[in-house]
Amino acid sequence: MKAVNLALQGGGSHGAFTWGVLDALLEDGSFEFPAISGTSAGAVNAVALASGWAVAVRAGRSPREGAREALRAVWNEVASLGTYGSMQREMLRVMFGAALPLAAGARSQLAFNPLRGLLERTVDFGALHDADAPKVHVGATHVRTGRAAVFSGARLTLDAVLASACLPELFAPVTIGGELYWDGGYSVNPPLAPFLHQPAGGDVLLIQINPVLQAAAPVTSSEIRERAAELTFNAGLLSQVRAVEHFNQLVGLGILPRERLLRLHRIDGGDALQRFSQSTRATADPVLVRELFTLGRETAAQWLRIHANAVGHRGTLPFREYADDTWLTFRESTRPWRVGARIHALLRAATRVLG
Repeated sequence: MKAVNLALQGGGSHGAFTWGVLDALLEDGSFEFPAISGTSAGAVNAVALASGWAVAVRAGRSPREGAREALRAVWNEVASLGTYGSMQREMLRVMFGAALPLAAGARSQLAFNPLRGLLERTVDFGALHDADAPKVHVGATHVRTGRAAVFSGARLTLDAVLASACLPELFAPVTIGGELYWDGGYSVNPPLAPFLHQPAGGDVLLIQINPVLQAAAPVTSSEIRERAAELTFNAGLLSQVRAVEHFNQLVGLGILPRERLLRLHRIDGGDALQRFSQSTRATADPVLVRELFTLGRETAAQWLRIHANAVGHRGTLPFREYADDTWLTFRESTRPWRVGARIHALLRAATRVLG
């Protein structure tokens, strides 16, 4: 059994694609999931999987089947809202943090969030703290400072997930510990830093919904708006992937121990979802949800065929798509200290040998 940590990006109703990916991975049965991070819809998927897993273990059932059932319950309820009237459909526009323009009359902040009731009905937050549950990290944005906040352990509550999916255009900020929080997509989508703090690095599978690359430049106002939203909600991810690569360079130089190496992988929903417009992130039509789920399963099956054997041995994420001039400048400017770092690593090794 191979251990793979999961990092689940948010993307509105396109989170149903992630549901399909997770369903296929759970059905495959080749992996266990020690830790899961997520933002917005990714946070919802993360707590559903972990809760279903833990509840099934408590009952002596298959944890993978329990996780699949919990995810199915969440998305079946989301899809059921898509068959209701205009008010419910308007709620779906922001339920999972879909970054879309709102109707003029919808900009006043509402005192309730329909996601609260959905999560109360489908997720056992107490079970998330069981020893057998995958450890979950949920990303949100601290309103006053703009900094990323990651809720884990005892801080992982229903309010933390609501904060992760809180778009300020519609909902009042979520208050946690006297501080206000907004959607995690503004700062950390999804969190990767928690995996760097683990005693052993291992493998992280990023399930990405927002595309990094676009085949053509946007031209129309709607295309420009959609691309701007993608750039905003990818910015934190790009910087985190670069940070992981820097971290791995320190491992390669011997400054950090070899077991801290973090091997990144990616299932790219960005390419798979190109045929769906940004506006579909704010809808939950049952047919759409099922189509996205099926597409996620198919994309996961392809990844399993091509990359599953790399887990535990090497990363497969194409880092060049995430690098930019800040990264290249850093690399070019650090040649002198690389020699010093290698000497330092040799001295450390000698010290260990000599006691």
